[in-house]
Amino acid sequence: MISDAIDNEQVEILLNDVLETHGYDFLEYSHASIKRRIIRLYGLDNFVSFAEFRYTIKTDKQYFKRFLEEITVNVTEMFRDPSFYKSLRNDVLPVLGTYPFIRIWVAGCSTGEEAYSLAIVLKELNLLNKSLIYATDINPSVLEKAKKGMFPLNYLKQYSENYLQSGGLKDFSTYYTANYSLAKFDESLNSKMIFSTHNLVSDHSFNEFQLILCRNVLIYFDKDLQHKVFNLFDGSIEKLGYLALGSKESLEFWPKAKEYKRVKMEKIWRKL
Repeated sequence: MISDAIDNEQVEILLNDVLETHGYDFLEYSHASIKRRIIRLYGLDNFVSFAEFRYTIKTDKQYFKRFLEEITVNVTEMFRDPSFYKSLRNDVLPVLGTYPFIRIWVAGCSTGEEAYSLAIVLKELNLLNKSLIYATDINPSVLEKAKKGMFPLNYLKQYSENYLQSGGLKDFSTYYTANYSLAKFDESLNSKMIFSTHNLVSDHSFNEFQLILCRNVLIYFDKDLQHKVFNLFDGSIEKLGYLALGSKESLEFWPKAKEYKRVKMEKIWRKL
C-alpha cells in the first residue's frame, strides 16, 4: 500500500536531507500533515523505492522545485471568509488610515489571492497609494504566479460572491480583464506589492508593520513552531498594530497572548 511506503523514520531522514542540502527546514511542521503530503507525492510520481525518491530530492534541483510546490500548501482564494474582510474594511484599515504610511506583511501569500483582495479593499478606502504590501512565501514558484496577478476565470464567480459579502463597493469585474481562461487583475493593485521569498521557520524579521496577515499557514505547524512564528510576528508588529490569522488558528496558549486584544469575533488581534 502507498500509505505504508514511507515510515516515520524515513520522513525524518528526508526532512533532514532537505534541510542540509537545500536549506529548507520542515522538521517542526505537523508530522502527520507533512508525512501525508510526502506519501502522496511519492505515489503520484511512481517512485519504486524510498532510496530513489530520497536521491532524486537530494540531487535533482528541478525535481526539488516540484517537491517544494507539493509539500507547501497552496490552497487559497480571494476574499476567503468574507466576514474577515468586512472586519478589515470596517474595523482595522480605517484606523491604520490615520497613519501617514501603512506597511502590511502577507506572510505565506501563496499565489497572491489574499494580497490582491487586500489591495482592492485598500483602493476602495482610498488608502492604497500610501500602503505597501510585502507578500512573501517559502515557495518561489507560487510567487512568480502571484506577481502576474492572473487567476483562473472559472474561480471568479466565487471570488465575486465573496467580495460582495465582504462589503465590496463595485462591480468586481471592473478589477480584471478576461483573457481566454484567465482573469488579469488591474496592475495598479500589484504596483503596491513587493513579492519576496521568506521562510517563517528560519528567516528573521525584515521590517516593522502595522498589519500582518498569516492565514491558514500555521495550522500545518506544531505548537512550538507556531509560538516561534508568533514571536517573529511580535518582533515585526508596531505597538497598536494588528495580527490576522486563519479561522482555525489562534494565539491561545502563546505566552505573550495577553499582550494582544482580539478585535470583535474575527481572528484579528491588536498589539497593546
